[in-house]
Amino acid sequence: YGFFLSCRLRVLDVTGVPDDPSGRTPDGMNAPWSGTVALAKACVEVSKHQREFQRRGSKRHKGRSGTAAAPQPPGVDVHADLFVNGTSYGILRDALQSGAAGPLRLKCREFQAEKLSLAGIVSLLETLDPSCVRRVDLRFRNLGLTGLSVILPHLSRFPQLRSLKLQYSNVDVRRPTPESAIGIRCLAGQLGMLPSLRELNLGSSRLSGNLRQILCDLRAPLESLELSFCSLLPADLAFLSQSSHAASLKRLDLSGHDFSQGLLEPLRLLLEETSASLLHLDLMECRMADAQLAALLPTLRRCRRLRFLGLYGNSLSTAALKDLLRQTVELPDLRLVVYPFPADCYKPEPPRRVPGSRRIYEEPMDGERLAASTAEIHQMLADSGRTDLVWTYNPYGHGTMDYFSL
Repeated sequence: YGFFLSCRLRVLDVTGVPDDPSGRTPDGMNAPWSGTVALAKACVEVSKHQREFQRRGSKRHKGRSGTAAAPQPPGVDVHADLFVNGTSYGILRDALQSGAAGPLRLKCREFQAEKLSLAGIVSLLETLDPSCVRRVDLRFRNLGLTGLSVILPHLSRFPQLRSLKLQYSNVDVRRPTPESAIGIRCLAGQLGMLPSLRELNLGSSRLSGNLRQILCDLRAPLESLELSFCSLLPADLAFLSQSSHAASLKRLDLSGHDFSQGLLEPLRLLLEETSASLLHLDLMECRMADAQLAALLPTLRRCRRLRFLGLYGNSLSTAALKDLLRQTVELPDLRLVVYPFPADCYKPEPPRRVPGSRRIYEEPMDGERLAASTAEIHQMLADSGRTDLVWTYNPYGHGTMDYFSL
C-alpha cells in the first residue's frame, strides 16, 4: 500500500495547454474561459466527492474504539493559467476556496481577468497561491488611479510576478491636478513594491508627460514595455532614452502615437538606445508616411536582434515598403513584418461604410494593384533567399511574441 501511495500523481501541469483549436467551444464560449470553467468544476466536484467519502467513512468507524482512520492520499497540485470573467467568477472562486485543503489544489501561473468588478478581482487575488503567479492581466476594466490603488497592494504578495498588464484601465493624467499627482505617486510606489517586475503594459492610458513619475520607483529595468495609445509627449520618450530601461528593452509597443511630427526624433533616439536588445517593435497606426519611415531606417538597421516589426495602419507606399524590405532583409533574426496596405493601392474614391457597421468606414482597395504589390514583395523575399521571413498585411492570426517566449 505504501508503494502505491508513493507512486500517486503529485503535480499536474496544464499551463499553456490549448483548448479548442478554433478558439471557441460548441456553447460559444471562448476556449480559454471554458477551459478554466471545466478545471474549476472538476476541482469543486472532486472536493465534494472527497467530503462525501470521508463522511461515510466516519460513520463506518463510529463506535469502533482504537480503529485508525484510513490514511488520506496526498493531494495533487494543478498548475494552470486561469482566465476569468463575470460568468466564470463564481465557480473559480469556489474552486480556489475549497481547493486549499482539497485533493486538487489550483496553482495559478497566469491570472487574466476581463470585465470583472473591483471586489471580484481582489477576492480572487487573495485566494491565489502567492508562490506561483508570474503574470496578472487585468483588461477592459475602467479601474482608473483609484481602482489601481486598491488592487496593486494585493500584488506585492506575489514574489515571482514578472508581468503586469493593465491595458484599458482608464488612467487619464493629461491634465495635472493635486489628486492626480497623489495618485501617480501612489501608483509609482506600488509598482516599486514588485521586485521581480520585468513587463508592464499600460496600453490606452493617457499618460502625457508623466512616464518618468510612474516608472521612477521600479527596482529593476523593464524588458517589455507596452504603451500603445498612451498620448505620450517628446519628454516621455526622452526619459525612456536616458533611463536604465532602454538598454534592457526586448519588447516595445508604441502603437497609436503620431510620429509624423514632433515625436519622430525622440523615437529615433530611443531606438538607438534600445538597438542592442530590441527583439519586438510595434509601431502600428502611428501616422507614418514614407518620409518618416526613411528617417527611421538607418536606426532600424542597427537593431540586429529584431525578430518582429509591426507597421500596420501607416500610410506607406509600395516603393517605401520595398526599400524597407531591401534594408531590413539583412537583419538575421527578423522573422515577421506586419506591413500596411500600400497607400498607392487604394482607389481615389470616398470611404465606404463597412457592411454591418453604422460608424466604421474603410477606403476602397484596388485589388489588382494590391495583388501586384504583394507579388513584388514576395518575389523580393524569394530573390533574397529569406524563406524564413514572413511579410504580411494581415495583423491577425499569426500571433505575437509573448514576453516569456523572448
